[in-house]
Amino acid sequence: MTSAATATTPRSDRRLSVGLISTAVAGAVIGSVGAPLITPVATGFHVSLAAAQWTLTITLLTGAIAGPVLGRLGGGPHRRTAILTTLGSVTAGGVLTVLPLPFAVLLIGRALQGLGIAVVALLMSVARTHLPKARSASTIAALSVASTVGIGVGYPFIAFVDQLAGLRAAYGAGLALSAAALVIAWRTVPAEAPGPRPRVDAAGAILLAIGTLGVLVTIAEPAIWQPAWVAGALLVGAAIILAVWAFVELRTTTPLVDLRLLAHGPVLRANLAMLVAGVGLYLLFSIVTRYVQTPADAGYGFALPGVAAGAALIPFSLFGFAAGTLLPRFVARVGARGTYASAIVIAVLAAVLFAVGSESLVVVLVAIAVLGFAVGGVSAVMPQLVLVGASDTETASVLSINQIVRSVGFSAGSATAGFLLAAATPSGTVLPSPSGYTATALWAIPPLVASALVIVIGRPPSG
Repeated sequence: MTSAATATTPRSDRRLSVGLISTAVAGAVIGSVGAPLITPVATGFHVSLAAAQWTLTITLLTGAIAGPVLGRLGGGPHRRTAILTTLGSVTAGGVLTVLPLPFAVLLIGRALQGLGIAVVALLMSVARTHLPKARSASTIAALSVASTVGIGVGYPFIAFVDQLAGLRAAYGAGLALSAAALVIAWRTVPAEAPGPRPRVDAAGAILLAIGTLGVLVTIAEPAIWQPAWVAGALLVGAAIILAVWAFVELRTTTPLVDLRLLAHGPVLRANLAMLVAGVGLYLLFSIVTRYVQTPADAGYGFALPGVAAGAALIPFSLFGFAAGTLLPRFVARVGARGTYASAIVIAVLAAVLFAVGSESLVVVLVAIAVLGFAVGGVSAVMPQLVLVGASDTETASVLSINQIVRSVGFSAGSATAGFLLAAATPSGTVLPSPSGYTATALWAIPPLVASALVIVIGRPPSG
């Protein structure tokens, strides 16, 4: 615990913890604003659905690319400034989404709002530096959960505002949340002790940004796979760039990310597990949310409209936050690895529940709740697994890389769900067969089990 932490009181610790979590929840909701608005954007701006999808995809891209740079800035005396500047940029992006300007400006605004995803790692580093150990661990777990399951809060809320008052009002709600997050952070995030100004590895930042962009765009944009060799070439090129980035990082004195930390087996396994688990978790999340909205004439599904489909995700968020509260206590009994494995078992249970009971809305809602608890559990325990051996100054940087890994895993899971459902769609029809949904749900199990094995097998962490 740092000197900054010893000067605090239980009341100020609680205030800081609540402020950090509130800021993260607002950021997660802002990031999910695009999901229920894709169709309204397409009709309102007279663009294709594929183009409108970029209002969601671009936030993922900017959040992943900006994360490591912000993580490095968050390791020095300018962490508060970095947080407030980032949230100010998110608010400016919200203004651009509200103004009656062309579609390109809307995309710029959504790109700026994606920075709200990247700021979560900085908030975690504040908690690790300024809070006592016990409260720090629970706060970091809650922040990790908020950044993932907050979508279950944002989706129904934004869909309701859109239905009630229209597209610009829905984006206006995002702007209001941005402004609220900025004010909360300004009032609660403490200043850092004076120290040397952090140096950002510009070459490393550019290489990582280009490489990450190549991977995420290839995964998130289905049109690139027609023809497949274009996507393959892009992935190979991105892999080469990331290899060059790793080479540069290992030879610079001020790397963007200290890759030597990956020499710690537990840290490497934690990132690998997050990548693989992300595929299974988001694959399952994607098909469940799509299934409940299947039109009535398909002969299956529940034809839930946008607001009702969003409301179906409320159990996902509620149980996700419950996991973030309960599982840190579970860690003290069975350890972080045992807790992670338990969360994965719960995710497998969600897949089985959906596969065997998809004809019942009640069972599907239970499966969504169980999946939310699993996602919350994985998110809550992941920081403990990935921060083994990392100093306070490396916290934000290490967590930023883990967020990139998570984003890639989630994107791959979403793309895999689309691919499997497309393969299960009979020729001449537009909807998959019901057995296709069952099979796709079961395909989530292998990566989930593999993820648990990655964590459980091997030497336990020493720190």
